[in-house]
Amino acid sequence: MKTIDDLGVAGRRVFVRADLNVPLENGAITDDGRVRAAVPTIGKLAEAGARVIVASHLGRPEGAPDPRFSLAPVAGRLGELLGRDVAFATDTVGGSAKSTVGALADGQVAVLENLRFNAGETSKDDAERGAFADSLAALADVYVGDGFGAVHRRHASVYDLPARLPHAAGGLIATEVGVLRKLTEDVERPYAVVLGGAKVSDKLGVIDHLLERADRILVGGGMAYTFLRAQGHEIGASLLQEDQIPAVQGYLKRAEERGVEFVLPVDVVAAAGFPDLRTKAPSEPVTVAADAIPSGLMGLDIGPRSQELYAARLADAATVFWNGPMGVFEHPDYAEGTRAVARALIDSPAFTVVGGGDSAAAVRILGFDEEAFGHISTGGGASLEYLEGKTLPGLAALED
Repeated sequence: MKTIDDLGVAGRRVFVRADLNVPLENGAITDDGRVRAAVPTIGKLAEAGARVIVASHLGRPEGAPDPRFSLAPVAGRLGELLGRDVAFATDTVGGSAKSTVGALADGQVAVLENLRFNAGETSKDDAERGAFADSLAALADVYVGDGFGAVHRRHASVYDLPARLPHAAGGLIATEVGVLRKLTEDVERPYAVVLGGAKVSDKLGVIDHLLERADRILVGGGMAYTFLRAQGHEIGASLLQEDQIPAVQGYLKRAEERGVEFVLPVDVVAAAGFPDLRTKAPSEPVTVAADAIPSGLMGLDIGPRSQELYAARLADAATVFWNGPMGVFEHPDYAEGTRAVARALIDSPAFTVVGGGDSAAAVRILGFDEEAFGHISTGGGASLEYLEGKTLPGLAALED
C-alpha cells in the first residue's frame, strides 16, 4: 500500500476521501475528533503544494440534499484547525464543485458537499456507483484514502474511485492499520478485550474471532444483560436480545474450553426507566446484584464492585482493546462504569487501543486526555470488521 510520500502532489488536484462524519446539534459540531484526525494528512498535502479536494459523508441522508447533513460547518472547522481558508462547494460533482475545484491554486483546500447527497455513493448497483465515481474522478488527478471510518463500506468514493486514479493511503489510514496489526499479529500478552455497547448482535463476529486470540474478554453495556440471561440470571427490564442467547451460550462454553476468561458484571446501576439524555435530569439509580436485577428495573451501568473487578483484570494486561461504553455514559448518573474503564486503561502500562465510535466519544465527553491512550481509532465499525478478519473494501482498493 503506497503512502502520500510515494506520490508527486505539487500542482496536482488531490482528492482526499476523509471521514468527517461528526455529530451535529442545531448545525454545530459537538465532537470534532474526526476533523482533527484528518488535519495532518490534509495539511501535509497542502504544504506540499497540492490542490486539495476533501470529500466525506455525514449522517444518513437518503441520496439527496438535506440541509441537516450539510458539511458546511465541518468545512469551517477544518479551516480553523488548518489555519487557512477552506473553500466549500455546495454540491458534489455539479457546477459548484467544478468551479470551486477549478479555482484552487497550489496549496489551497476545498471541501465538497456531503457525498451521500448523491445516490450513486452508496448504491448497490455497480453501474450507478461507477458513474458517480467517474464524475468524482474527473475533478482530480490523484486519490488519497484517509477515511478509515468508511473503509468497511463498498461505496463509490471509497472502493470505486481509487481504481480510476493513481492512489495512496493517507497518514491516518496508515496509522490505523499499523495499530490494528498490533492487535492481530504477534500480540503482547496478556491480551484483554473490553466490549460494551447496546447490542450483543453487533459484536458477535468480533467475539467469535477474539475467542481464538484474547486471554480475557470483559463485557459491559447493554449487551451484558443478554450474557447474564444466558447464564440463567434475572435481568429485570434490562435490554435483552433473546434470539442471541444460544449464540452467547456457545461463546461462553468455547471460552471455558479454550481457557479464555469471560468477565461479566457482578453488580449494576439500575433505574425504573431510561434516563432523559436531552435534559440530563437527575434520576433515581440504585445499585443491585447483577445476577438478580429486580423486576421493573433496567440495568444502565456496571456497578462499583464491577468497576473494581474490571480495573483489576486490566491492571496486568500488556495489550488492551476497548470498544463500547459500559453504560449510558451520556447521563452523569450512569457514566462511572465507562469512566472507570477509561481510567484503568490510562493507569495500565499496556498498549491501549480505544476502538472508535461511542468509546472514543466517551473519552472526549468525560474529559480524558486523548494522549493518555496508546491509540484512539476513528472507525468503530471498521476496527471491529478488521479484527473479525474481514477484507475491508476501502483498504483492498488502496493495495497495488
